[in-house]
Amino acid sequence: MTGPAPLLPPAHQAPLPPARSGAAGTRSLLGVPYAAIPGIRPVELDLHLPPESDTPPPVVVFLHGGGWRVGSRSSVGPAYAGQRPTAFERVAQAGIAVACVDYRLSGEATWPAQLHDAKAAVRWLRARAGELGVDRDRIAAWGESSGGHLAELLGLTGDDDDLAGDVGITGPSSAVAAVVAWYAPSDLAAVPGDLGADPRDPATREALLLGAPAVEVPELAAEASLISHVSPGAPPVLLLHGAADGFIPCVQSERLYQALLEVGVEVELDVYEDADHMWRGSPEAAEQALERTIDVLRRRLGIRR
Repeated sequence: MTGPAPLLPPAHQAPLPPARSGAAGTRSLLGVPYAAIPGIRPVELDLHLPPESDTPPPVVVFLHGGGWRVGSRSSVGPAYAGQRPTAFERVAQAGIAVACVDYRLSGEATWPAQLHDAKAAVRWLRARAGELGVDRDRIAAWGESSGGHLAELLGLTGDDDDLAGDVGITGPSSAVAAVVAWYAPSDLAAVPGDLGADPRDPATREALLLGAPAVEVPELAAEASLISHVSPGAPPVLLLHGAADGFIPCVQSERLYQALLEVGVEVELDVYEDADHMWRGSPEAAEQALERTIDVLRRRLGIRR
């Protein structure tokens, strides 16, 4: 009698796919598993690499928006739809690799699964940096809306063992060197009040993430909020927000800015007066935000002009 068939290695240990050519010498590895999670599909990322050079480039982990409920790694928001080169290719052309990460949505798993996935992506990049040809010591985080919330948490929680999770490769650090967050929520319990909404509504994005309205699970809401993790040891942070944002009010970024400033963190806040969520109503803000993001990432990741 034969024994059970041998188990295949985890998907995140699989060989890398061939690179596809992109704009101006950039290259992309698409649909690469970075973690195999029992019971669901492997979670994947796309890696957009700069033109080849003698020096391994730094990496920014990009986390998409969608209220932790929808969205995918392929989009940075409707303001950039159809652009050529793409927003990600523009970042790669500036000398920074972009790892666009999918993570479990709230219909698949509640908090803190999303942060565990984001941390697993950083660890995977570090563990396989040699194969990928990137610099394991220069990794930043960037996200929009709910993805901005996760990017900020990557920065503010560093190697916090309580929030590290055991997804994918464990061992390497999941800390990042810099954070850029676009129109992100920083205090989940305060979002309904900022919007004039019912804090006990179980159908809000925040309630679906937490598994219950924030007022019913205050400790969980605090754990998932940036305000609770502010400390002097945080990396530099750039916050970008539209003053006319009716989805995640700008005061969410303003509160985090003040809290970081008070403990001595290097933090910058840019507010775009006419811009709504996802830069709606202001194509100029969308362009300025991307340019500002590239400039700050280059500076924080040590890329000389």
